[in-house]
Amino acid sequence: MPNKTNNGISLARITGVLVALVMLAGCSVNPLHKITGDVMTGYAEAENTPYVLAMTDVGKACALGESVDPLLYSFSRVTMEPAKTGTLLSVLAGICMEQDAQEEELRYLRADYEGNLNELRDAREAMQRKYGITAERRERAFKRMLTGFSYEPKPDAECPNLYTDQDEITFLLGLVSGAQAVLNDGKAGGRADVSRRLAAQVERSTYCVDNEKWAGIPEGLRATIWVLLPDLKPDEVSASAWEVLERNRKLGVEKGLRIPAAFELQIAENVGRDKTIAETLGYLDETSEDFEVWERYQLTDRVAMQIAWAVSDRLWTREHGYRTPVNRFGETGNEPDEDSNIDTEGLL
Repeated sequence: MPNKTNNGISLARITGVLVALVMLAGCSVNPLHKITGDVMTGYAEAENTPYVLAMTDVGKACALGESVDPLLYSFSRVTMEPAKTGTLLSVLAGICMEQDAQEEELRYLRADYEGNLNELRDAREAMQRKYGITAERRERAFKRMLTGFSYEPKPDAECPNLYTDQDEITFLLGLVSGAQAVLNDGKAGGRADVSRRLAAQVERSTYCVDNEKWAGIPEGLRATIWVLLPDLKPDEVSASAWEVLERNRKLGVEKGLRIPAAFELQIAENVGRDKTIAETLGYLDETSEDFEVWERYQLTDRVAMQIAWAVSDRLWTREHGYRTPVNRFGETGNEPDEDSNIDTEGLL
């Protein structure tokens, strides 16, 4: 009996202690998580974002977006939503998915070139699925930007408060993502259901940042949308959308960010202006030797050049069945003696 009593008392005490520990743990979880979330968000804003924007490895940057986004955003359950940092993370995650979609698109174009109907159907389905996810991620980046700056892009709305250069580039990247979401959803066959009204919201929001300072990105983005939705182009702008795109492509190269050239290539491909594509690719190649990147934001320039290579690869694959040879960027593959310059070393 004494042993049973002692055992009973011991079990009761242990149970009581465990219950107390659980209660104490329950009381301490939320404050601890909130502090951790606030610290991580503050660090991401102050240190990680500038570091990432200056990176040159696009693959690592986009992997960061895919992996860190769920972790950082999980803290929005216990503290404020890290919307500004979340904008960049969603932008990066969109880059990863777009790269996957582009590979499926090249597979689709090769199948079309070779007349392989089953491969073509499969590649088109895979391409549209991945472009749909890309569009969703980019629309999310746009919406996070709106949240982060407490901004509602209605007609005649006041511009958000942009206190620092980092605020401005975050705002701009959100706008770029919004426009890209519309284009990506077009390639997805409308699977992400991105409204074209979003493009109009982007267009009027680009006036909130200085075009000269930001290497022609705001005006280049406006002109891209004017091609897509011509009714948005103001009557007082006498130049055509394509003239505005060309002007800002040159400004972007001068300022060290070739993002406007990427806009020009994407929208030219979207509407089938092969001459503009050839001219823009040639200009990027001609100016590459003397080009000086804006190092603080060189990740964005690297992404822009990946877009340029992707457009070139699609052009070459449609025409020749393979992507751009390394020594032929800036050409269409239809120039004289094209085979003489293709590097075949190591193919056998």
